[in-house]
Amino acid sequence: MSKVITEWTEKTPFQRSGGNNPRVIIGMSGGVDSSVAAALLKEQGYDVIGVTMKLWDGEQTDEGCCSLSAVNDARRVADLLDIPYYVMNFEKEFNEFVIKNFIDEYKAGRTPNPCICCNKYVKFHALLNKAEALGADYVATGHYAKISEKDGIYYLQRAADEKKDQTYFLYDMNQNQLSKTLMPLYAVTKDKTREMARQLGLNVANKKDSQEICFVPDGDYASFIEGIAGKSPEGDFIDEEGNKIGTHKGIIHYTVGQRKGLGIALGYPAYVTKIDPITNKITIGAKGSQLGSALNASNITFNLEGEMRCTAKIRYNTKDAPCTVYPTERGVRVVFDAMQSAITPGQAVVFYDGDTVIGGGIIDA
Repeated sequence: MSKVITEWTEKTPFQRSGGNNPRVIIGMSGGVDSSVAAALLKEQGYDVIGVTMKLWDGEQTDEGCCSLSAVNDARRVADLLDIPYYVMNFEKEFNEFVIKNFIDEYKAGRTPNPCICCNKYVKFHALLNKAEALGADYVATGHYAKISEKDGIYYLQRAADEKKDQTYFLYDMNQNQLSKTLMPLYAVTKDKTREMARQLGLNVANKKDSQEICFVPDGDYASFIEGIAGKSPEGDFIDEEGNKIGTHKGIIHYTVGQRKGLGIALGYPAYVTKIDPITNKITIGAKGSQLGSALNASNITFNLEGEMRCTAKIRYNTKDAPCTVYPTERGVRVVFDAMQSAITPGQAVVFYDGDTVIGGGIIDA
């Protein structure tokens, strides 16, 4: 194993030589990323303990992160690496901070990002607390992001593989969490991760990436919500002048910027531009109406005393764009240099200074 790993460990800041072996608990989902991360950490001299977090006990396919196959895959990797392995139950925390928020936000006409909530409240809070209770020095994950330190201050920075960079999901990490977290894949591309897994003989080397939310593996968010919170009432589709143009099947079925699956034929491309949970009305606009140049955000993770120039990303799969950020009473107002498509309430806006994450917040409007 050493021969395979050494090529990449030279690029990480975590190489240790001599002295005590710091203990690290790594979250293992049964996927290729966390499996290779565990192998890297062991090669670097850490006392590695593998943990699969049992988050969700609802109905799911056999591909979910809490499925039996995922646990079995993670256990086989741990056996091959000769590291201890455990399954830990975090269902209570996951239900309280992720599932409940997911349902409440959709019912409020917003589109949440449950991965951000999971990272904030479960992986880098509940798991870190558990790790410290077990005498571990760090937690680790297979995320593609870099944690650096200068003069006692820790920074979250983009990964080398720009296509896989996951800093958008991690913007809310605080100094304590950053100082106690290892992400050894920051300098490795996804292709190289798979290559390394194959050379190590890991059974997950060619396992496909998860594309859906772990607790909604079929992608039908509305059915999931209705199964727990009850049916969402029908209401009016209206145009931008307020005229009724159709009937929607419940606001939880829609998100701002949505074009497909509206169920109405208007003779032109139409987009959801506003969801009003008070009146239960959804506004539909023609092409171009989904564009906007500004947003308001709250729950900001940094202090802003005056205007700031930076770049900002309004969803994971878009490129960050130049903008000016202004402080407001409730948070910040962000004005982009160019129009952005589908600025969606409930999603995160994440701010960057080059490759370094400044912080972020939740889009209000």
